[in-house]
Amino acid sequence: MPLRFAPLTGPDLIARLDDVARLRIDVFREWPYLYDGDLGYERGYLAAYRDSAEPIVVGAFDGDLLVGAATGSPLSDHAEEFADAFQGHDIDIDEVFYCAESVLRPAYRGQGAGHAFFDLREAHARALGARYCAFCAVVRPDDHPARPAAYRPLDGFWRKRGYDKLEGAFARYSWRDVGKGEVDEKPLQVWLREL
Repeated sequence: MPLRFAPLTGPDLIARLDDVARLRIDVFREWPYLYDGDLGYERGYLAAYRDSAEPIVVGAFDGDLLVGAATGSPLSDHAEEFADAFQGHDIDIDEVFYCAESVLRPAYRGQGAGHAFFDLREAHARALGARYCAFCAVVRPDDHPARPAAYRPLDGFWRKRGYDKLEGAFARYSWRDVGKGEVDEKPLQVWLREL
């Protein structure tokens, strides 16, 4: 059955947040995030989408089962974590829509979800009057011991979508890696495109 994509807002978005949390926990365990997550933390993190004035979750569905999701909201809703990354750049964060995570179960990859996730979030951003869309990608060293030999970065896909690295713009975010006891900070490269 082909994937069905649907933009979720309002009560539909809120009803799916626990499903999004479980997807994040499962998918972000993989390289390059290596995230050792738990449902309690996820519920707190995703509360920002419940509380935001203009959030979106793009759901990828197999029937009624949510198998993938991409989130987004105005960057000003994430200013505490990400505003510093934009300092020194002539970009008003009130004009930026932040495309946060895109997660998809492995069995459903290669069916156009990446494009659908960006298409629907960018359309939502335009409807809100955003001038830019941005997202962040974790930066890991090329010689990291957990890096799979066959790993292929998504840089080419993102560039074809019109995004590019915002030079010198790094957010900092902390989480616990799989197999590690402590939480530590990771750099996340900001990617940006003008709508």
